[in-house]
Amino acid sequence: QVHLVESGGGLVQAGGSLSLSCATSGISFSFYSLSWYRQAPGKQRELVALITASKHTNYADSVKGRFTISRDNAKKSVYLQMDNLKPEDTGVYYCYADLERTRTYWGQGAQVTVSS
Repeated sequence: QVHLVESGGGLVQAGGSLSLSCATSGISFSFYSLSWYRQAPGKQRELVALITASKHTNYADSVKGRFTISRDNAKKSVYLQMDNLKPEDTGVYYCYADLERTRTYWGQGAQVTVSS
């Protein structure tokens, strides 16, 4: 059975930092691309950051220079370091695992709230 479990969300003031973790089980982790998505109230879910199996990374323009995605294949985990947070970063952050679109999995989400 596949599990993606996010942790590390919370409440922070603007300008602060948070780190999210996503621990996985049940997948051949090293072969998967891993992403973080977020969904703000009343808005569609959007891609925040992606890291491929070869550790190539890509970021949404709104978070470039502030967020860093990384992965640890030995721990089967993916991370999102978020610095200089802004109120518009508020939302539920989801971990997403993708094996070339043939197998895809979502985590349950972690709330991030940035106060102004």
